[in-house]
Amino acid sequence: MQPLLYDNTLDTLFMVWWSTFYAVLIGIPVGVLLHLTQRGAVLQNVVVNKVLGAIVNIGRSFPFLILIVVLIPFTRLLVGVSIGPTGAVVPLALAAIPFFARLVEAALREVDHGLVEAAHAMGGGTWTIVFKVLLPQALPALIAGVTTLVIQLIGYSAIAGAVGGGGLGNLAYTYGYQQYETSLMIATVVELILLVTLVQILGDVVVRRLAQRGGRASSLRVGLRRTRTEEPVAVTEAA
Repeated sequence: MQPLLYDNTLDTLFMVWWSTFYAVLIGIPVGVLLHLTQRGAVLQNVVVNKVLGAIVNIGRSFPFLILIVVLIPFTRLLVGVSIGPTGAVVPLALAAIPFFARLVEAALREVDHGLVEAAHAMGGGTWTIVFKVLLPQALPALIAGVTTLVIQLIGYSAIAGAVGGGGLGNLAYTYGYQQYETSLMIATVVELILLVTLVQILGDVVVRRLAQRGGRASSLRVGLRRTRTEEPVAVTEAA
């Protein structure tokens, strides 16, 4: 039982890692573009925002099991196979991209608009605002979004495994369900629970540390502003 659990755990980690990588790689630019093109934003463009938002909504509305079946020809064309861990990465990533894009958009929406206006007033361009203001300020929320994404993909990978994608889902279905090996089914479920719990704990720790660092940096900036404001007053009084 242990070799089966070990091999299929590696397959699950393979699927989750690569689908997370592609989802973050593509989802961040999509989420940033959704944020920048909304009303009142730096690159306000209602048409682009509505079209891109509609595409994202369509991608999110597909049930994952149906998406796997629909994408079989595309998956085979792209990676050469439609089953196994490699074949499962394609539908996993395509399901995760619109999901994560909305998380990115929500994270950027929480950034203080005054910081964006200040950067714009000082001559900062779009790229400066994105990379110096929006993404750094939203980093804790983005890490929380990645944590949610990984947990979602662990669940999706189990569904993919049940239809030939490999991993722990395939192990639970093939041996636990079809061959009535209850102990293996329980072991698989416990391992999935442990994976999700571990990811959530690690994500919470990183978010907490980033939030504390951001709080200290904000306090330092406020202190510097007060010092700079008080210096001319002190000089005037001395005169």
